[in-house]
Amino acid sequence: MALDTDFFRKVMGQFVTGVTIATTRSQAGIAGLTVNSFTSVSLHPLLVLICVDARSQVLPFLREGGVFAVNILSQEQETLSNGFASQSEERYVHFCHASYHVAATGSPILDGNIGFIDARVVAEYPGGDHVILLGQVEAMGYEGHTLLLQGTNSERWTLLESTAEANHTGSNGHSENARPQSSPLLYYQGRYHHLSRHYEHEHPELSPTPGQHGKGI
Repeated sequence: MALDTDFFRKVMGQFVTGVTIATTRSQAGIAGLTVNSFTSVSLHPLLVLICVDARSQVLPFLREGGVFAVNILSQEQETLSNGFASQSEERYVHFCHASYHVAATGSPILDGNIGFIDARVVAEYPGGDHVILLGQVEAMGYEGHTLLLQGTNSERWTLLESTAEANHTGSNGHSENARPQSSPLLYYQGRYHHLSRHYEHEHPELSPTPGQHGKGI
């Protein structure tokens, strides 16, 4: 039986994912693409990976710049997700008119995200028709709080408060404030979804008991 890529897509579509936009900066400028193949890899050191189509016009920017930021999108950022998945002039010339600031690597941190990872590429692996990029985290943040790594090969981090209100560059060149914290944009069975608050339940392994810290899975 020949590989049925449509069936494969439908199977993988049963797995709910968040939606991110990976951004980068190189000598050629800034660029970004919508990504849902994103995951954490390691805690020691802090590593994440993204998968990028080998035909993507953003891949040369990523390889030349050697850095990327993963912006975890809020449910209000569906339009941005569509924009950075298109082949439009708005995306490639105008960066979808997205406002942003920078953290450690110079990769754009999109305003209004619900969290971000800013990383430096430490390895690249072949992945069929995609390329797997492994990044070591140099900055990360959510809800206006950012941790910055102090120096190369350092394990010291500095906490910055309310960074979501500083160093923003809008499409008009003026400073802009970030949107309030929101729920994540979800992707399931080829469609966007919003998180329901009708059911919430703590994971038993992640719920700290008094005097203890939660465990990772």
